[in-house]
Amino acid sequence: MDPERLIENLSRPGASLAALYVVIGDDPLLTIEAADALRAIAKAGGYLERTSFLMDARSDWSTLSVSSQSGSLFGDKQLVELALPTGKPGKQGADALIALAARCAGLADGDVLTIVSLPRLDKATRDGKWATALLKAGTVLDMPNIERAQLPQWIAKRLAKQSQQASPETLSWLADKVEGNLLAAHQEILKLGLLFEPGMLDAVQVEQAVMNVARYNVFGLRDAMLSGDVPRMLRMMAGLKAEGEALPLVLWAVGEEIRALARAAQAAATGQDMASVLRSQRIFGQHERLAREAIARVPARSWPAAVQHAHEVDRLIKGLHVPGRLHDPWEEMSRLAMRVAVSPVRT
Repeated sequence: MDPERLIENLSRPGASLAALYVVIGDDPLLTIEAADALRAIAKAGGYLERTSFLMDARSDWSTLSVSSQSGSLFGDKQLVELALPTGKPGKQGADALIALAARCAGLADGDVLTIVSLPRLDKATRDGKWATALLKAGTVLDMPNIERAQLPQWIAKRLAKQSQQASPETLSWLADKVEGNLLAAHQEILKLGLLFEPGMLDAVQVEQAVMNVARYNVFGLRDAMLSGDVPRMLRMMAGLKAEGEALPLVLWAVGEEIRALARAAQAAATGQDMASVLRSQRIFGQHERLAREAIARVPARSWPAAVQHAHEVDRLIKGLHVPGRLHDPWEEMSRLAMRVAVSPVRT
């Protein structure tokens, strides 16, 4: 069951509350909203005494054990909230979480309800004993990341809650402005609700009211390059520059990708299995799909030149002159990414 439907079901009168809920996600807005919804449901269910913990590997985890096992001094049901933003509890914390999971397994409508908030865990951590115990014992709300392609629909749904609509073009424009920053997107949507009446929003008014609050990262830039989305790629490059991102980090993301795909393209040209080659370069899932698109788009003979171009951008960043290249390393960085984004399909 998806998180929204789970929360909707829990909000119904007479719904049974589990003893343990685990909220997982990387986006602050989505995890905060999920925890807020559970908190409100718990309060309506009589869990009136609330205790909160912000923990890491250096925390005193014995306080959690005491709190989650003892009843309220005033006879009220107790809500215990635990946030582990690092996703790494350490040895003591791991033992405490395993014990917590054991106490909560199979219980419902007890005197203590616990909400554990975690970041998205890598596979090794998720398969560890403490995470496995929590996920098995608790009801999990796994908050999915909102990707760029899903953002217009997400915005439209949020606008609909305040009885407003926008054209597909306006929704796409809004998505460009708030990409990668859902907290700011939420604030801008609320602002539109305060500024304008219910109904269809005027595109010009929206443009005047909404600030550019997009936040970009090097992996989003990489994906835009691989997919051939040139406008988005150039917009993200400009955004990274404006935000003061370190150019060596940008070059690392783009350059390492180009080198990995150059190796994959060369191996595929010699008859090796493409899936095996990409796995050897640690390219999986959605990343693999985009990588295959780029390899199909870029002629095999172009990859060595792209790798050399990346070395030359590195020299420019270090302040060295490179004949035939622009003096501005950011501009040359854009030209490097364009090699992958706009190369013609092989004939």
